[in-house]
Order: sequence, then structure tokens, then C-alpha cells
Amino acid sequence: MKVTQEQLPDSQVGLQIEIPATMTQQTYDKVLRKLMQSANIPGFRRGKVPRQIFLQRVGSTQVKAAALEELVQAAIDQAIAQEKIEALGNYQLISTFEDLISQYQPGQLLVVNASLDVPPRVTLSTYTGLTTQAEEVVYSADRVDQLLEQHRVSRATLVPIEDRPAAMGDTTVVDFAGQIAQEDGTFAPFEGGKAEDFQLDIKPGSFIDGFVEGIVGMTLEQTKEITVTFPADYPQADLAGKPAKFEITLKELKEKELPDLDDEFAQEVSEFETLVELRDSLEERYKSEAHDKTEANQREAILNALVEHLEAELPETLVRREVNHLVSQAAMQLSQQGIDVNKLLTPEIIENMRERSRPDALDRLRRTLALGEVAKKEAIALEDGDVTQRMQEMLAEVKDPQAVDQQRLREVVTEELLQDKILTWLLENNTVELVPEGSLTAEEEGDPEAPSGDQDSDAENEAPAVEDAIDVSASVVEADENKADN
Repeated sequence: MKVTQEQLPDSQVGLQIEIPATMTQQTYDKVLRKLMQSANIPGFRRGKVPRQIFLQRVGSTQVKAAALEELVQAAIDQAIAQEKIEALGNYQLISTFEDLISQYQPGQLLVVNASLDVPPRVTLSTYTGLTTQAEEVVYSADRVDQLLEQHRVSRATLVPIEDRPAAMGDTTVVDFAGQIAQEDGTFAPFEGGKAEDFQLDIKPGSFIDGFVEGIVGMTLEQTKEITVTFPADYPQADLAGKPAKFEITLKELKEKELPDLDDEFAQEVSEFETLVELRDSLEERYKSEAHDKTEANQREAILNALVEHLEAELPETLVRREVNHLVSQAAMQLSQQGIDVNKLLTPEIIENMRERSRPDALDRLRRTLALGEVAKKEAIALEDGDVTQRMQEMLAEVKDPQAVDQQRLREVVTEELLQDKILTWLLENNTVELVPEGSLTAEEEGDPEAPSGDQDSDAENEAPAVEDAIDVSASVVEADENKADN
């Protein structure tokens, strides 16, 4: 069978296949016999319908269509094997199926044009001598004090106060009635603007700006009117940005009596016997977090620098698979929260999830390809024992190891360990300058005073690899994926 190949964009190969006349006839005859044997036509026993009558009843076009479908698939499968093509996914016809039906004549040569996705064509121009920057996360002892203080506050006892006015940090019970400004300058009550026996902590940000500040200095049973303005971005559009008046009555006033920061407190909030032990543990934890976050920042920075030197055509088959993988992960996380994903994830919602996941899928594929090129060029590989050991460690933490797909877990662990090894090599052979935390974020936002943001790593939000190997009720996603590949 003559096959002519053509390189197409997006890692596709075009095939022009000349299907021999003998093959077009043989396939037609085989399909026709199969259809005639299964046909149920009144007046004839099954399998005994004369060929001409069968064609008149069923229609020659339908028979040709059935034969052509089988013929094209067989011809493409043969062409892939003959030309040793590493095909991804299914084929796509370049000409329409209807055109092929009109051209198809059993016993005559048929030319079929189709395209196939093949592995990405990748070029990595350089991967050494790279220079980039990453933010260094420095451990702060204040974090230990802040956490301990949070625990103290959460275990505070509310003590009634009668001999002084309200102050910041107190807890109050108030009645209030609000009125919103009208276009004519008057004020009128509004829905949700009134409450009785409303408990409110007097601290900034706990209510509309100016409301809690207005309570400061009030005494028990005092009634006071304050004026505030709703924020411009207030969720209730008819109130956003408008002035309002509130009449407030202070009914109860309490202050928080915090427990002593001692060994007894440490025993109550942790498994440690002494406060010193608790502090030491928290200090070690936060130092480790700072180190891990700094390392994660370095790896992210070198990976971003590496991808800048990558040129790759991404076939749609790979993109679709990666998108479906991300959607399946999201479904898994929902399932682990007790949500019935089969009811929640309608085809419309899944399609929307796919659309939103596509940019992440493209980014992940580019990173994977860049790391793969480094591994190939530097012959970076894993020892099988390392994978097995890591699998055993992860399975030991799972309640039901039998529920884990061992093959899938091995794939996930292999990918994880190999990526770690490649990134370690890249950090050893390139330069990542550590800069103060928040400085790169500030540059990106164009604000030299921008805060550094949360120290928690994004990696903590990803589904654990061992859970990724567990078969959860995301069957609707997987079924949809199978349809897409066919």
C-alpha cells in the first residue's frame, strides 16, 4: 500500500493513502456478507436474502458507508504499522466522509487523506548557564508568637464589664437599626439593616468601616447614632458606595480574659508537656516551611527560565488528555469532600471545567517537555528501587492500600521523583539568585511596597500523588474522555 507522509503544524502528520483495488473490493464484500447474514427482511429467512433485494431494501449507499468506515480504519492502521508512525489518539479525515462515499467504488483504487497527532516536536535551545531570581522566605520568630496568641484568643473567657466604656478588643451585644441615603437626601430603612442582640467583636474589619469604631467609648445601655459609608465594592449593589446612619444601643459588654501562656496551656493545645517544647516544635516547623518554600521558589524560577528556551508544537490529543487529567483531579477532590460528582458534574459543567483548565494544561505540558529534554540530553534516570521505596512509604500512610491502583501510583511516583532529580540537576548547573521575599511580587504588580503574600506553597493545594492513583467516582469524566479520544 502506497503511503505518502507530510509534516503538518501542531505535531501532526498528514497521510495520503492509496488503498488498492483488491482491498476496496474485499472489504466491501466482507461487510456486505455480514450485513446480509444479520438482516431481518420480511418474506426471507435470516441470511437467505438475495443480494439484489437486500441492496434495494437497505440501500447501496448505507452498505458503502459501512464498508468505507471499516476500510479507512484498516488502511490507516496498516499505514501506521507500515511507516512505523508513533500515533497519538485517533485519526482525522482531511476530506469529508461524504466525499469519500461518492468516490468509493469497490474494486477501484481509493485515495484517502488523513492526519494523525504524533509526539511533540521539541527544541530546547539551552538549559545551562541560565540566570534568574527567586524570593527567599526567611523564618520569623513572630510566627510562633502569633500562633500561640491565636490559640490564647480562641480559648479566652468572656468576662462582663460594667465599670468602663467599650474599647478595641471587647466583645459586645448590640441592637442596631440602619437607614440608607436616598436620592433626595433623606434616609430610609433598608432590608437587612436592623438587628437585635447582635454579637460583635470590636476589631477593625469585623463590620462596615466606621461601625465598630463608633461603638468604642460607648457605655452600657447607651444609644448612639453613627454615620458610615458602604464600600464601593459592597456585594449588595443598592447599598454599595452609599452613606448610611445607624442607631446603636450597647446592651452587653465583655472583655476577653486570656489563659496564661504556660505549661498547662501547652498541654491543652498540643501533645507537648511544656511550653518550651511546644515553642521548639513550632520553631522547627516554621523554619522547615521557610526552607521548603525557598526551595520551591528556586525550582519554580529555574523551571520558568528553562521553558523560555523551549520551542514545542503541542498536538491536540496531548492537550486534551492533560485537560481531562486536571478535570479528573478536580472531580477527585470534590469526591473526597463527600460530594456526589456524578450528580454535580453535568456535561456542561465538565466542558466549562475543561475550558478553564486548558491554560494550565498547556503550561504543564511545556514544563514536562522541557524537563524531559534535559533528562534525555544528560541521561538522567531513576533507580527502580527508589520508586519502590517511595511507593511503600506512601502506601503506609493510606487507610486502604488495596484501593490504590498500583500501576498508576508507580507512574505518578516515577514522574514525581524524576522531576525532582532533574530540577536538582538544573539548580546545580545554573544560577538562581535569592532576593528578599516580596520583591519579585512587587515588581510584577508595579508596586514597590506590595506585600509578600501568603507563605504557603501552592503545591500544598495539589492532590497527593497516592490519592491520584485511587479509583474514585469520577466515572463521568473518564467516560467523557474516552468519547473524546474516539
